[in-house]
Amino acid sequence: MRVFVTGGTGHIGSYIIPELVAAGHEVTGLARSDKAADAVAALGASVRRGDISDLEELKAAAADADGVIHVAHRQDLLPSGGIDAVAAAELRIMLAYGEALAGSGKPLVVSGSIGAPGWEKLGRPATEEDPSLPGGDAYKGTLRVRNAVELAVIGLAERGVRSSIVRIPTIAHSTTDVGFLPLLIGLAKEKGVIGYPGEGVNLWPAVHARDLATLFRLALEKGLAGKYWHGVESEGIPFRAIAEAIGSRLGVPAVSIPADVLMLPGYFGFLANLVTLDLPASNLITRQALGWEPTQPGLFADMDNGHYFPAA
Repeated sequence: MRVFVTGGTGHIGSYIIPELVAAGHEVTGLARSDKAADAVAALGASVRRGDISDLEELKAAAADADGVIHVAHRQDLLPSGGIDAVAAAELRIMLAYGEALAGSGKPLVVSGSIGAPGWEKLGRPATEEDPSLPGGDAYKGTLRVRNAVELAVIGLAERGVRSSIVRIPTIAHSTTDVGFLPLLIGLAKEKGVIGYPGEGVNLWPAVHARDLATLFRLALEKGLAGKYWHGVESEGIPFRAIAEAIGSRLGVPAVSIPADVLMLPGYFGFLANLVTLDLPASNLITRQALGWEPTQPGLFADMDNGHYFPAA
């Protein structure tokens, strides 16, 4: 299959391209700079120069391919327009893919998020059958406005696109992780303690980036249209257990940050809204439908592999 990939030089994308190449697919990665082009080529893919802000280029690339995996994001818009601008731009990208792929039956696999805003009161682990809840003007300035992007992708199934969403958990760990786990480790080193919110019983799911790449490939190859897939190792890990694992490896204490001071300037800073999230999620449907089974080290085992806590 000829596969067009965006975000191929990012954390997850840099695992997706080799996964596809190893499976025998012919991969083309989007690159907006010479540095990105060199990185895409080093991963084993052909290079297509361009930028995700160029919708006509994206439509042409999608039309030329047998399938698309989109994991790029318009984070460049955050400083000037916030999450509203990011969501609006990404929605236009999905609609452009829809124009290019309508009626083709080609797969379009797009990254989403475990814990789509609005799930907070489910009272159970989220499943792949739980849709993203509508956003709208009432949710401007919040993460929920991005739900429109996931809903648009799923809606393309009605236009003859084999579209699906791979929901990514809070922690995608690997040797090249640049996400939340390194941020928490950095905070612990800076503060001399590792904090957890309240009693720390809220669950954060995790997955190894290589397992996540395999899931993207399987969704591309055989995922049905209009489906959500959950890229999680298990239903979730108590935040306190994550904090204590970090603390034990750094030799610093794990301490509770009381709920009434979480939102004040202090330990968690801009992460305060995120660390309190309770995000239990099931992967049963994903495993049964796609035959996906995580095989890489789990979160705590990966913490001991030397890249998160290198020897002094």
